[in-house]
Amino acid sequence: MAETVPVIDVRTPLEFVHARIPGAFNLPIFSNEERVKVGTCYKQKGREQAILLGFDLTGSKWSGFIKEALKIAPEKKILVHCWRGGMRSGAMAWALNLYGFEVFLLEGGYKRYRNWVLEQFKKTYSILILGGMTGSGKTKTLQQLKKLSHQIIDLEDLAQHQGSSYGSMGRLNQPGQEQFENLLARELNKVDTNIPLWLEDESLSIGRCFIPNSIFHQMRQAPVMKITVPFEKRVDFLVKEYGVLDKEFLIESTSRIGKRLGPEQTRDAILAIRENRMDDFIKIVLIYYDKTYANGQGKREKESIHLIQCNSTDAEENCKLLLNHIQSE
Repeated sequence: MAETVPVIDVRTPLEFVHARIPGAFNLPIFSNEERVKVGTCYKQKGREQAILLGFDLTGSKWSGFIKEALKIAPEKKILVHCWRGGMRSGAMAWALNLYGFEVFLLEGGYKRYRNWVLEQFKKTYSILILGGMTGSGKTKTLQQLKKLSHQIIDLEDLAQHQGSSYGSMGRLNQPGQEQFENLLARELNKVDTNIPLWLEDESLSIGRCFIPNSIFHQMRQAPVMKITVPFEKRVDFLVKEYGVLDKEFLIESTSRIGKRLGPEQTRDAILAIRENRMDDFIKIVLIYYDKTYANGQGKREKESIHLIQCNSTDAEENCKLLLNHIQSE
């Protein structure tokens, strides 16, 4: 129902910011501080005293709650939840129902929803992995597959990270781990498990977000369609993608991988950035990323890796080659 009916989350702003049902609106009954007071009262004086305190704290807020709910759901049909489906959502549902809303309560609250999220990761999916060295244009090829009505999930988009030291692009803000899982579960819920689901080849972590172990295990067991693009073409692609970014961001990101890159290569890469020799910078760090990717591929069964020779990073052309290869298998 949450795909078509507005969801209001009546938990505190702190709870909501931490993680939430994707697309939900926050209409907190209590502020962060008020929730602490009510919780303390519940423990020290019992349920009834906590309820009275709750009404004391919210007494003047109820008309505001209803007005805000009308903005969110002008058709007066709404979904409501709190943490466990208890007093907070019950009180809000009662008030909105009294005003004439058609109200649906999430039984068990956000806690029950989180159990549902974790259940999505236990299902078996027909995964196909789109592989390729850094700079092969995998993400654009993945999006081209989507345009052609193939099932895809863009994990990097959900994680708001491109999956390398430079992955934040100097501007992306990642969700927390719990919210990343919520977003992934929403996408998995749309998947038809009987037909292929395309995912990009990723390591366990995408920036600070970790792919759930059960999904990652399925990804490691899945067939890999690896597009192979000439080195120079990949350099050109990455210069266009990363060469335009803030130089201080590039220097900081290069320094982060300095130990793995090596002191000389780190020095030369940073100098190339400062001197605006972006081709040279990309070539230096690309050697490191190619080795890292090769190490990851070495842990897969060789029989599961299928090579598709590509002459460029053109997503439309590479998508055709990819699909032709699958049809000829």
